[in-house]
Amino acid sequence: MAIPQLKKVKKECLCPSCAGLCCRYVALPIETPEDREDYDDIRWYLAHEGFSIFVDEGEWYVNIASKCKYLNNDNMCNIYLTRPKICREYKDNNCDYHGGDYGYDQYYASTEALDEFIAEKFSKE
Repeated sequence: MAIPQLKKVKKECLCPSCAGLCCRYVALPIETPEDREDYDDIRWYLAHEGFSIFVDEGEWYVNIASKCKYLNNDNMCNIYLTRPKICREYKDNNCDYHGGDYGYDQYYASTEALDEFIAEKFSKE
């Protein structure tokens, strides 16, 4: 009795259906703030357009809205074959295409939002 061959189903890439969301920002880790002076430094980031701050699994990041210069009008990569390693390793199983809530521990898009957090945090001390 012959054993049926299992066909490998190639997962469809989401990139052609996406607006290139992962190519429209840069997120970089920053030092975890410990005192008012550290938080004031973070307020400086938020005073700039296109910047936000998020905390994910206890790690702090500055998020900069900036479109990759290699993203073409069809939202595809113009240098796909020679794209940077970080792009090659990015997987679309949990990418920005899925949208919705990223589940950040904390998120700040304005100095006012961070000021509220700072006031609450330091009022307990």
